[in-house]
Parts: sequence; C-alpha cells; structure tokens
Amino acid sequence: MAYVIRALPVKKSFRAFAVECRDVVETVRKLQGLSPVASAALGRALAGAALLSADLKIGKIFIQINGKGPLGEILAEGDYQGNLRGTVQHPDVYIEIRDKKLPVGKAVGKDGYISVTKDLGLKEVYQSSTKLVSGEIAEDLAYYLTVSEQIPSAVALGVLVNTDGSILAAGGYLIQKMPDATEEEIEELEEKLKKLPPVTTLLSQGKAPEEILNMIFPEIEILEKRELQYKCTCNMERVENSLIALGREELENFIKEGKPVEVICHFCRTKYTVSLDRIKELLEEITKKEEQKK
Repeated sequence: MAYVIRALPVKKSFRAFAVECRDVVETVRKLQGLSPVASAALGRALAGAALLSADLKIGKIFIQINGKGPLGEILAEGDYQGNLRGTVQHPDVYIEIRDKKLPVGKAVGKDGYISVTKDLGLKEVYQSSTKLVSGEIAEDLAYYLTVSEQIPSAVALGVLVNTDGSILAAGGYLIQKMPDATEEEIEELEEKLKKLPPVTTLLSQGKAPEEILNMIFPEIEILEKRELQYKCTCNMERVENSLIALGREELENFIKEGKPVEVICHFCRTKYTVSLDRIKELLEEITKKEEQKK
C-alpha cells in the first residue's frame, strides 16, 4: 500500500514527512509506457507531490519541471485526499545507465525552472518558481522550498527501476526546519543525513516511511498517515470545455472534416470520442455566448 506520513520529531524543532509510492509509480509506468529514466524522473516528481500535499486539508499541489532536457516537461499533482497523477512530455526517452544509476539529471536538464502551484479552493491560486540547480528533482525541490517559500528543507527522493523496467521501489522524505531550531540541532541533523544510505537503498531493504524517519530522529509523533493512489480527474465535461476553449474556427474545422474528435488524456491515456453532433452543439453554445456579449 502506498502512503505518506506527516510527523513531528519529539523534542526537535523540525517537521518531517515520508512517503512510499511504488504502486503509484508502477501504475503510471504501465499506463504511459515510460522508459526507465522517464519512470525515475516522474516517480521522483510524484513522490515530491505526495510529500508537499501531505500537509493539505483541502485543495491540491501541482509541480511543473522543465529543464529543457530530453524528457521535456514533467508534471506531477497531489491533492488532500491522497490522489496523485503525473505525466512526462517525452515518455520514451532512453539514456544509458552510468555508474549503475539512471542519469535523471541529464534527462531532465537544468536549464530551466521548477514551479509549484497551490490551489486551496480560493479565488486565487498561489504559484511560485525557482531555477533548477541540478535536474535531480530532490535538490531542486529543496532549493525551491528554501528560497521561494523561505523554509529551509532537506529532500530525498528516489525510484529504483528493475532490469525489465518495472518499479522496485519509490518514495522519499522531507525534513523542514521550524523557526526555533538551534544551530546545534541543525548541525546534528546534517550529520545524520550525511550518514544515511540513499533512500532507494532504504526502500529496497523494506524500510517503511516511519522507519526511515526513525533513522533520522530518535522518536517521532505521527500526526497523520494518508493512503495514496493514482487517480486522474479527467472526464467528458472537461474534454468538452477544452474543445470550447479552442474557439469557433477550430470547431468549424472539425465539422468540415466530418469525423468525430478523439481526445486522449495525457495523464491516464483514457480516450474520449466527441461526436459530430456534439461538436455542432458546442459550436451553438459558443454562438449563444457571443450573442449575449453583444
């Protein structure tokens, strides 16, 4: 079972989060036919989205990464109910393994940005971005949180891919400094994190999120444990709204072609077919709205 935990280290001035999401990453790998390096990159982004959304009481978090590398744009979304979804622009990119590691940084690139959008159900959404520092995603997310949100953070994300492309392990952790943290506490944490094995090693050894945090802090108080699942929010209504957004001219072109319109969701690969009759009805809706504005 994939899940994320939110915890407070006892007698320490930090917040801590940890996630295990192998099943979610394996699901998206199969849905989108991801290459090993695409699985590793998108899996890290999804783990990051799970960690950031673990603190939400309502709404969702949206992570956008574009380092101008071979993978192109990476999108990952997590909401307050534990639903995750994500996609990568070029899912079939293949880059040779170096030193027994998938070159995620090279595939993502670092000539770009990481952007985080928070939609809390208010009139306006919060959006901010920072430059990429490595393309490795964990370092970039830590830099974003420290610089853009002014919360010094340590982030570790990892995805272990099998030789057949399947996902063996996926997850990570996030540690954030509280305002009253002392220099001694910070130095102690830094030393522990330096000695901690890579998160993929811990996950492949069967370490649960709670156990990983207990390797960093002697005692933790778990505030919440939230199950995670891959779930897309697409539906026919959204498809039709996207067609309306294309405008009158595009809909008229569809009608001239005389064929139903097929739309495939980038996130879950669900195929939607919009009939010609329905296209004509959507065109009528555009006409009515235009007349009302006159």
